[in-house]
Amino acid sequence: MKKIGLVGGTGPESTLMYYKELNTRIDQLTHGEAMPDLAIESVDFRRAWAYVSGGEKEKLADYLSEKVSCLRSSGCEVISLTAGTMHLVIHEVEKKTGVTLVSIPKAVTEEAANRGFTRVGLLGTIFTMEQDYMKKDLIDAGIEVCIPDKEDRNLVATRIFEELEMGIVKEETLKEFQDLISKMQAQQGIQAVILGCTELPLLLNEKNSPLPVLDSVEIHIRKILDLAL
Repeated sequence: MKKIGLVGGTGPESTLMYYKELNTRIDQLTHGEAMPDLAIESVDFRRAWAYVSGGEKEKLADYLSEKVSCLRSSGCEVISLTAGTMHLVIHEVEKKTGVTLVSIPKAVTEEAANRGFTRVGLLGTIFTMEQDYMKKDLIDAGIEVCIPDKEDRNLVATRIFEELEMGIVKEETLKEFQDLISKMQAQQGIQAVILGCTELPLLLNEKNSPLPVLDSVEIHIRKILDLAL
C-alpha cells in the first residue's frame, strides 16, 4: 500500500472527513488487516484564505508547495489537496514540486461523465463558482457547468465561510440550499449538483438534495483509495 499525504486544514472539518474515511475504508477493504500510512500537513487556514481573497496566487502556490514537498520528503506517494478552492493553484504547485496531485476537478469530471450528466450545477466558495479551475475539465469533457445568480452565490459563499467551515450545520441553511438547487433545476435545467467545497457534504447529500449530488469529498476519497491500494 502506498503512503497517503494530505494537505489539510482548509478547512479542518473536511480534513477530519478525509482522515476518518480513509482509515475506516482501508480497514474494511483489507478485512481488518491494515490501515493506511497517512501524513497530514495542515496549513494555517486564515493565511491561505488571505492569499486566495487577495489574489496572491504566487504566495498561495509557494505556501502549498512547501506542504506538498514535506509530504513527499516523508515518503508519501499519493498526495492530495483537501479543499476545492486550493485547486486554484494546483498546476503551479505541481510545477514547483514535481508532484502529480490527485485532482478533485479531474475526479469529479470522471464521475459526472460516467453517470451520464451533461449539464450540472456547481456550488462552492465564491472563487470556485466564479473562476475556471473547477470547471475546465468538465467543459473539456463536454459537460455544461451552471452557477447560481450573484445573490445566491453570495449566500452560498457566506454560509460556507461563516457556518460550514466552523462545523456549524443548520436546518434553515439546508432549506436555503434545497430551494436554490430546485431553482437552478427549473431555470437552468441542471441534472445534478457538484458539491465543489469539501465542507458542503456536512450539509447536503443524496438523501436530502432535490437532485443527485456529485460529492467532491466522496469522489476524491475513492480516487485516493484506488491509487493507494
